[in-house]
Amino acid sequence: MNDYLDLFISYLTAEKGLSENTRNAYSRDLVRYLDYLEKAGRSLPSAVISSDIASFMLVLQKLGLAARSRARCLSAIRMFHKFLMIENYADRNPATIIEAPRALHKLPQFLDSREVDALFASCIGESSENIRDYAMLELLYATGLRVSELVNLKLREVNLDSGYLMTVGKGNKERLVPIGESARLRCTAYLDSVRFRIDPMKQNIYFFLSRLVEPMSRQAFWNIIKKRSQLAGIRKNISPHTLRHSFATHLLENGADLRSVQIMLGHADLASTQIYTHVTRERLKRLHQEIHPRG
Repeated sequence: MNDYLDLFISYLTAEKGLSENTRNAYSRDLVRYLDYLEKAGRSLPSAVISSDIASFMLVLQKLGLAARSRARCLSAIRMFHKFLMIENYADRNPATIIEAPRALHKLPQFLDSREVDALFASCIGESSENIRDYAMLELLYATGLRVSELVNLKLREVNLDSGYLMTVGKGNKERLVPIGESARLRCTAYLDSVRFRIDPMKQNIYFFLSRLVEPMSRQAFWNIIKKRSQLAGIRKNISPHTLRHSFATHLLENGADLRSVQIMLGHADLASTQIYTHVTRERLKRLHQEIHPRG
């Protein structure tokens, strides 16, 4: 069965255009699944039945995996068996009748405008690190990029004159996102006083670089935002995605339409964006309870 897994991962890369992170997640899920099948004596795709998958999902639940993680695993299993049918390695998909675990909808955490200002204030200073971090945080908040999209952003994909950037998101889909004046000024300052000073010949194609003149990693930026939140005195346990949530929430609070926010976030499904309408409604409800005389 592991031979089929190798073929499937190649298929995801060549045909589906899934991101490396998604491919790695699917691969980890399927390695665990195939190990389970091997122990159950299922060595061929045609031997797998629906009850095998249901039993495996029950094992994951008993191990304490969250519903979201189990749903992702089932998605990988469904796609794997569908691939086996497409390639004529199997004549049916035993995963189609298995119901996906339902995750509780947890409202995303976001920063209010004062916390965003405090986060930016933690970067005030003339050091190269301050200038770079300020530009990265401003750009993330201005565009709602995913952290992987931010660190993989290339020089040629950012047009500061026109105030737009082009990014490649999930599913290898390109989208055009406005930058905004504040982020544009910070990024211009970063390019002029830091980026082109440490790499004057533009030998590195990436927009944001580390002190070692290497592309910024996801983990490095995660550490940056943790450090800056502590300096800002923000007590929330924030991550790069918190600024993405803040971007969407603040746009909707200030009158943006849901469809426009969906496009800028790069959501394939409007339902993914609708979670932010719950955020704004919950916030209005709390404000009413706190401020109204009979709240």
